[in-house]
Amino acid sequence: MLRFAANLSFLFNEVPFLERFGEAAQAGFRGVECLFPYEAPAADIADRLRQHRLEFVLLNAPPGEWAAGERGIASLPGREHEFQAGFVTALRYAKALQCRRIHVMAGLVPDGADAERRARQRALFVRNLRFACAEAQPQDVTVLIEPLNPRDMPHYLHSTQADAHAIREEVGAANLKVQMDLYHAQIVEGDLTEKIRRWLPQIGHFQIAGVPGRHEPDTGEVNYAWIFRLLGDLGYDGWIGCEYRPAQGTAAGLGWLYRLIDRARVAAPGDDD
Repeated sequence: MLRFAANLSFLFNEVPFLERFGEAAQAGFRGVECLFPYEAPAADIADRLRQHRLEFVLLNAPPGEWAAGERGIASLPGREHEFQAGFVTALRYAKALQCRRIHVMAGLVPDGADAERRARQRALFVRNLRFACAEAQPQDVTVLIEPLNPRDMPHYLHSTQADAHAIREEVGAANLKVQMDLYHAQIVEGDLTEKIRRWLPQIGHFQIAGVPGRHEPDTGEVNYAWIFRLLGDLGYDGWIGCEYRPAQGTAAGLGWLYRLIDRARVAAPGDDD
């Protein structure tokens, strides 16, 4: 049965952050995720999860100075101690929220950087991921890395599925997997069916959005009904994060879920059978 999680950084933005948990539950979701939960006390979030019987399925490690344009620091020279401290904070939140997945963002390569600079950042990313995986293993947490498209995220360290899986293999940690956002993957390279078939055992989480526009998944060029049936047929038992920007309000756009899913094959959020 496929399970869908509401990304509370993108959905239900009509209300303050802590109120989004109730909105997600009311809409039928049983899982939630978000980019960075750190402005709210972990205890307050945990209370909302208990109150609304929700599972927190994914959070990101602190990304550096997001407002200043940073998109992760795990590959940035001179920021190793900051990354390690931030990852410890992420683990503390994950423990409080019983969350078993942490996404580590690599960061950006300077515009015009040569191959040597890119190689140095990649090597540092590998070292920092080894640290993160070792710290996360006793807590039974999976560390995730995600290739991002260069249109939305120019100069990000890695942008293809093959890049991410090559990094995963080099790190060599059993608790490192790839977060496959089908929005980014379609923009960069397409061929989603074959990439899912090839790498599914090493994919720790999926995310979805319509292409182009990053709106509801029932708009645009990706046939998500096909993708959902494929994942069901392949026996995927993880979560699918709904990380899209609602075109005209979150609740108004949720009809996509029930129109696209073949309910004889997979269960919509809130279904008990």
